[in-house]
Amino acid sequence: MSHRPKHSALASIPGLNRSGGRQDRLSSIIAKGYPYSRHLVGHESCINALTFSSGDGRFLASGGDDLNILLWDFHQEDLRAPACSLRGPRGNIFSLAFSATNRYLYSGGTDETILKYDIEHIASSLDSLSTASPNYTFRDHDDTIRAVSCHPYQDEVFLSAGQDGRILNHDGRASNRSTRAQDTLQLSTEATCVQFHPVMEHIFVTSDNHGVVCLRDTRMAFGPLTTRTRQGIVQTYNTKLSRKANNHLSNPETSSVTFDKNGTKLAVTMLHYYPTVYGLSDSNPLAVCSGRNLPDGTPVSTNERSYSNSCTIKHGSFGSADLDSHDLYSAGSEDFRGYVWKIPSPAELQEQRIEVSYDDWTSREWPNTIAFAEGIDKPRYIPVDLATPLCRLTGHKSIVNSVVFHPHLLHIVTSGVERDIVLHSPTPSSPCCAKLELTPTEVRSLGVDEQEDRIVYFRALAGFGMLLENEDSERATIMMFDHILREEGEVDVFSVRRWSGGSDSSDSEEEDEDDDDDEIEMDHGI
Repeated sequence: MSHRPKHSALASIPGLNRSGGRQDRLSSIIAKGYPYSRHLVGHESCINALTFSSGDGRFLASGGDDLNILLWDFHQEDLRAPACSLRGPRGNIFSLAFSATNRYLYSGGTDETILKYDIEHIASSLDSLSTASPNYTFRDHDDTIRAVSCHPYQDEVFLSAGQDGRILNHDGRASNRSTRAQDTLQLSTEATCVQFHPVMEHIFVTSDNHGVVCLRDTRMAFGPLTTRTRQGIVQTYNTKLSRKANNHLSNPETSSVTFDKNGTKLAVTMLHYYPTVYGLSDSNPLAVCSGRNLPDGTPVSTNERSYSNSCTIKHGSFGSADLDSHDLYSAGSEDFRGYVWKIPSPAELQEQRIEVSYDDWTSREWPNTIAFAEGIDKPRYIPVDLATPLCRLTGHKSIVNSVVFHPHLLHIVTSGVERDIVLHSPTPSSPCCAKLELTPTEVRSLGVDEQEDRIVYFRALAGFGMLLENEDSERATIMMFDHILREEGEVDVFSVRRWSGGSDSSDSEEEDEDDDDDEIEMDHGI
């Protein structure tokens, strides 16, 4: 294994230190998109989870349906193969998270367990190690684990969210590691995501399959029941959609939530709708990332597929060419692409957002406008439509589910239904990759109807396996998802997610806005 020396990851980019400024140079490179790529081969089936270690981003961890977690070492001079395989999961992997100092890696998925790997030890033994096993297993959930999120400063502390409706607060330092009542926040419906704030150690965000997204405080959410307040909620984000053509609101399921580097904004992926950006202390959305235009600003033609999210769980990511901020956001799509948007500052977006009174909403025409509203008779908020992406990421043959930015290098990695990870770059080489190829810009078309795809889907549904004669497993998986896309893709969210008007929150307790004891200090520029 060839390792590169520990120098500045960006120092080797040609022209970076010339006159004109580092940031200007980086911005000019990113403005051209990510036209180069390489397939990272090592998995045998769908890849659901991607995460980089923090700091210099040495390791990429990937996991999915083949029950293997692979570690990719970005300190190599020409990255092509995984450095190590981590064994242990007995079900599909949905979430991976490095601890605060990268000492541990945690994984969770359909086997209802969280595995803890000693990455510090593994990293010191890579030259002689091909596989490694977990050094501890947490068995506290009763259903699929959708997310694991690590404390920003403590290696042993992490949160997990499960389809059993539990948000669990774990501390590996505790002598009794069995989950106690005070470490459990029980929601009334399935939890879909949990994320620690990257700077404020007591703050975290949750989402559920009723579409509810809440900012919470661990000091109010956990502990003895007698000392808890409003299940820890300090902010509930407005996620219900309104359209003049419909007399009801829609509450799309929230699949995942992610913070930017500094925690000043967060992005929510919504099933049957677009990724939506919020300011941390603003309950109403600032922007939606629609991708309705091509990167040059031209509207996508009616016969071309564009950004969509109706069939699979998506995970987006913030990143930036400027290491001091995260002004880019990327998400995968069911048109077999990844999308990258440049996100203006929260102040700019808030200034451009439109607020409409209920009377104006009902008395005026708002053709094709979707707004956000807390209730039928409440004001409407129309966020900024980021219709033109910075670029679109190609190179996949099927749905892209997970996207993550490298914390230092100008790379994005994507994964999904296929068994390959695609590493994207704005330049043909970097400190960890040499001679990257230009990525084909065309994507595979989804046929109108294919009888074989239908057969593969129903064979899998009946438990007979997907494989047909002379068909490999990846192709069979793609065929199955092609059928699902034909049946479920491009669904109108107002027809499939009709909000009843009752309490759809997983936390039905009334919030007491006048309770000064429950307030938290929002600092760090918020």
